[in-house]
Amino acid sequence: MIQKALLVFMCASVSAIAAGPQTYDVVVYGGTSSGIIAAMQAVEMGKSVVVVSPDKHLGGLTSGGLGFTDTGNKAVIGGLSRDYYHRVWQQYQREEAWRWQSRDAFGNRGQGVPAMDGEYRTMWVFEPHVAEQVFEEIVAEFALPVQRDEWLDREKGVVKDGNRIVSITTLSGNTYAGRMFIDATYEGDLMAAAGVSYHVGRESNAQYGETLNGVQTANAVHHQFKACVDPYVAPGDPASGLLPRIHDGAPGEDGEGDHRVQAYNYRVCLTTVPENRVPFPKPDKYDPLQYELLGRYIDLGYRDMFHKFDYLPNHKTDTNNNGAFSTDNIGMNYDYPEASYERRREILREHEDYQKGYFWYLANDPRVAEDVREEMSRWGLAKDEFTDNGHWPHQIYVREARRMVSDFVVTELHLRRIKETSRPVGMGSYNMDSHNTQRYVDRDESGRACARNEGDVQISPGGPYPIDYGAIIPKEAECANLLVPVCVSSSHISFGSIRMEPVFMILGQSAATAAVLALDADVPVQRLDYAVLSARLLADGQVLDIVLDGKTNIDPKKLPGIVMDNPQSTREGNWGISSSVPGMVGLNYLHDGGPGGGKAEAHYTLPVPAPGSYEVRVSYTPNPNRASNVLVTITHAEGTAEIRLNQKEDPGSQAPFRSLGTFSFDKEATICISNAGADGHVIADAVHLLPASR
Repeated sequence: MIQKALLVFMCASVSAIAAGPQTYDVVVYGGTSSGIIAAMQAVEMGKSVVVVSPDKHLGGLTSGGLGFTDTGNKAVIGGLSRDYYHRVWQQYQREEAWRWQSRDAFGNRGQGVPAMDGEYRTMWVFEPHVAEQVFEEIVAEFALPVQRDEWLDREKGVVKDGNRIVSITTLSGNTYAGRMFIDATYEGDLMAAAGVSYHVGRESNAQYGETLNGVQTANAVHHQFKACVDPYVAPGDPASGLLPRIHDGAPGEDGEGDHRVQAYNYRVCLTTVPENRVPFPKPDKYDPLQYELLGRYIDLGYRDMFHKFDYLPNHKTDTNNNGAFSTDNIGMNYDYPEASYERRREILREHEDYQKGYFWYLANDPRVAEDVREEMSRWGLAKDEFTDNGHWPHQIYVREARRMVSDFVVTELHLRRIKETSRPVGMGSYNMDSHNTQRYVDRDESGRACARNEGDVQISPGGPYPIDYGAIIPKEAECANLLVPVCVSSSHISFGSIRMEPVFMILGQSAATAAVLALDADVPVQRLDYAVLSARLLADGQVLDIVLDGKTNIDPKKLPGIVMDNPQSTREGNWGISSSVPGMVGLNYLHDGGPGGGKAEAHYTLPVPAPGSYEVRVSYTPNPNRASNVLVTITHAEGTAEIRLNQKEDPGSQAPFRSLGTFSFDKEATICISNAGADGHVIADAVHLLPASR
């Protein structure tokens, strides 16, 4: 009997080996939020799918502590991404979800939006375990096969036939064959192992014609030292050496590219509820010298460390970096994107030790001011979160690693809508946000050596923007059946806006949709008919662009004559972007810093179809804080005209435009809006030319 059973088993094993691994329609590598949403969409479209996840816990950062969601403009979050946040909302409709706090006591503060959104029935602020529970319920509901703790063999685990991936094999020896593949990891390991081009670090501004890429010392004003903190072990003595985490080189020239990667941290879940609080653990390798720079800064009055304890339900926090010395482990992650698994584990251990030591230092070390220790010691790790990992998040915040380089690269110019995005598959809207990348020694006006951070940029793109299909597909010659919805083809500074969890979910759904449609059409993903793709995305609730309502936002394409909106202008000086006062052309307008904010000029050069007379009109949103004497210079066929415009006044019947008169132009019209001599805030929106014969 035993021999017969053994024979049956051996025959079955031989048959399985002969047949090879099961071939799936779609193989998703990565159990991030993007990966689970991609798998969900593939099943919705009737295809077989498997999620091969290096992680045991699903959801990436969404379930890994980032519960104070970076939404940007919630109106552009559609499809399964919005469905996910609706599912979270449903969890918090249950009374038993409010264990440590009542719903009313929680309030309703989110990041720019209400935490609990009654209009959309979504919840944007949530506890880590609730987020993970929702992912697990999706897996169960859609019967998603998820293979956990399966790590791609990055050296020889990707088998290709020409420009197509045939299968991937993990370090455990398991092989997953597929017709389409999606790399949904934060690191882009499958993409890289498949021979797809990518970039690590910051490009120069010159590479893509940007203004916010590369080294950024001038723009690094946020999360910056507000006082001179001595960087040397023995204050004032360079011979004593630098304190830890400060390098002795120059930061580089503004705008030049380098290898540096913006800082990572863990989004730790803290609480002050005594019954649910675990005191901060002291790392085995605790070294107070690592935090001496922080101690000196505290001595000078620094107390910003408590300002990013963003509240989640049940008296918990999503605790993020804030200030010059905080949870961001600046400069310690440069080799993470391409490092071996073992080296990455070393980096993760170092980051964990650093951040645990940071909290222990603030709560316990006698070197720290008593008021800080007293406040920090009220806090601790939430006992009911990350229960199998010492209450510490299982996912580090990989803000940026590899970024694919494809035929289409999203840049700052696309986010600002200066360059066209012709094949949108989703939208982003968050600030162009890079955290600091290095800490170095600078000199103040007195010549004193001071610690300084570099790399932080937080600048609005000017409103929601579409993300092109080309950003999630490689070059066809490199791989014809791979989509990359996380490590997208984008520059460093544009990725700083794209890299938000709701956007990764949006792009995960779009990637799976494209994979299935390309399978059905039997074409490489690069040759998929975009009209077919966009029709399906819209049918599934994806938001591909903002509809301009004609009142709050006026569509420049629907105006007669010749129109140039502010994104197409050439700017000099310190212009910001705003949409606070409604009635603008397009999605935003420019504003200067007000009197004393420095020189600001916006130049509009409009080609005219034929020589002749044209009425020149400019748009602005009036407000009491505006300048009454905005200088507008018009260069025309007969010379130059200077006009002072009162932007406090309502433009009148032509609103949002005010006519500046009729002028003759031969080939082009040049209009400059300047804040020279202005007595208030200056607005630069759109310039409009109408033939005088109208």
